[in-house]
Parts: sequence; C-alpha cells; structure tokens
Amino acid sequence: MTAGSFGSMRATDADRDHAGAVLQNAYSEGRLSWPEFDARSTALVNAQTYDQLTALTTDLAAGAAGQAPQPYPYPPQGYPGGQRTNGMAIAAMICGIAQFFGFWLLGTIPAVVLGHIARRQIRQTGEQGAGMALAGLILGYVGLALSVIAVILIAVLVVAAGHPTPNQVQVPGVP
Repeated sequence: MTAGSFGSMRATDADRDHAGAVLQNAYSEGRLSWPEFDARSTALVNAQTYDQLTALTTDLAAGAAGQAPQPYPYPPQGYPGGQRTNGMAIAAMICGIAQFFGFWLLGTIPAVVLGHIARRQIRQTGEQGAGMALAGLILGYVGLALSVIAVILIAVLVVAAGHPTPNQVQVPGVP
C-alpha cells in the first residue's frame, strides 16, 4: 500500500502510545515547549486516524541524540495488512483448487495463466502472495498433466476397442 493509504484508517492504542513516545522524547530534548507539548498531548488523546497521528509527529522526525522514535510509520509496523496481497495470486489459487471440484478445464488454464501473471507482478511490486501464486501454478500444471493423461488413456481405449482381440482374428480358410 502507498504511504497515504492508511491515512483515514483508525489508529490503535499502540499507535497512540508510539506517537506519545515521540512527543515525550521531543519535550525532554527541548524541541517542544510545555504549551506546545500540552496542546499536542491533548490532541493525541482525541486522535483517531493515522493522518491525525502523523500531523502531531511529522516535524519531530529525529531527536538531538538521534534516538527519538520516528514519526508514525507508514505502513504501520507489524500491521498484518501492511502490504497488499496480489489479487491475481488469490485468483490463481482459487482456480487451481476449483478445478478439482468439477471445474476441470475451466480452472486449469486460468490457474496457470493467472499464476504466471501474479508472480511477475509480485516481483515488480513487492506485494504479498508469492506462495498463493505458486500454489495456483502447481495445481494448474497438475490439473493439466492429469488432463493430458486422461486424454491419452481415452485414446488408447478407443484404439484398443476398435481392433479385434487375438481370439477374434479369423484366418482365411479356417472355419
């Protein structure tokens, strides 16, 4: 996700605690006066979104000792949804699984195509979902291999049914 995409998302208590640590550190280093610290702390209690937390801490990026907590990070550190999962990877995995539940060729080819597209996009964008794309590819290729084997077996059975067996071979002149 882009830096601004979390802006209107509601912040957690841990997020407010981090912003409070930034403010306290800035005050202790003398980069904020008491009235300014008090005003920002009051605003911090009422802050509900990442945009509001960022507005309170943006100008306090680095302390004099260089050890101040950074302004609120985007995306939030440790946030499980901090990075998008590639939609093509999800679709590839769904198609790969669906082919075994009655959508044989309707799931096989799309699983392979979507899996390859997803892997390329993931390499370019750094999104999540590489495992899902790989699972879709593997399931798609397994389904494709099973389809080829089934076609070969059917062809062998058709050819075998069209040829007489050795017991049915008639020799001319022998009753």
